[in-house]
Amino acid sequence: MAIKWEGVMPAVTTKFTKDDELDLVTFEKNINAQLEAGVNGIILGGTLGEASTLTPAEKETLVKKTLEITAGQVPVIINIAEQSTTEAIQVAKNAEAWGAQGLMLLPPMRYKATDHETVVYFKEIAKSTSLPIMIYNNPVDYKIEVTIEMFEELLADCPTIEAVKESTRDISNVTRLKNKFGDRIKILCGVDTLALESMVAGADGWVAGLVAAYPAETVAIYKLVKAGDIEEALRIYRWFMPLLELDISPQLVQNIKLAEVATGLGTEYVRAPRLVLQGAERERVQGIIDAAMAVRPELVEYKSL
Repeated sequence: MAIKWEGVMPAVTTKFTKDDELDLVTFEKNINAQLEAGVNGIILGGTLGEASTLTPAEKETLVKKTLEITAGQVPVIINIAEQSTTEAIQVAKNAEAWGAQGLMLLPPMRYKATDHETVVYFKEIAKSTSLPIMIYNNPVDYKIEVTIEMFEELLADCPTIEAVKESTRDISNVTRLKNKFGDRIKILCGVDTLALESMVAGADGWVAGLVAAYPAETVAIYKLVKAGDIEEALRIYRWFMPLLELDISPQLVQNIKLAEVATGLGTEYVRAPRLVLQGAERERVQGIIDAAMAVRPELVEYKSL
């Protein structure tokens, strides 16, 4: 399946039971809600998916289960965030063998690679697979920036690098990428609190987090912006903002899973060393969720836009 790299692509959570096993029943319920809302792809095993805690067997199960649920409706993409180039190449090969249709690729983890090392890392992985790739550019959290010059080299040598998850927190970077590369690379905003602004600036889509709990609201904002109805998109976005801010936190997984409980699309279970929120912080996050749920907006018909 060709990937268009546009629209809303949820970075979904991984569902666990209270016994720390994969909860595929709740997972399927959530994926079906994403499909019903009109998302354009499913991204597995990102930070929100607790990738660092998943075994290879669990990743295989999640890919194959998602392919079964989606049944060709949208592409299934898996994140790569391994400790070495060799491990990353193996995950890429595994993903292709399992049937995944694309990869999201972080720079080297646990080591602040140089620009040259980062480019070589990406190139080696790209050359090991035929799957299309979206580079995850998040220097705020991962301390490595993929610069325009680095993209220039990567795009010249790697035709399968087709998109970027733009998480630099600098909206003007959308314009720089468009000015330099045009449609050669698709741009998807990777920061929930900058999504509407990024799409107005020309981003092609949104790799979203709070979509895990609020799929319809997320897709509605994207559709409305692309249809030019900024006023209606802003009405929803302004309501959404306190929730979206839960995504830019070290506890984003716990925060978003608590929101999934509120909308009936998930459970609170996380995998250690993460623990469910407690005390004052739990009360604060629950208060944000409760306040938003009390005034959850009615949505216009957006799917036909």
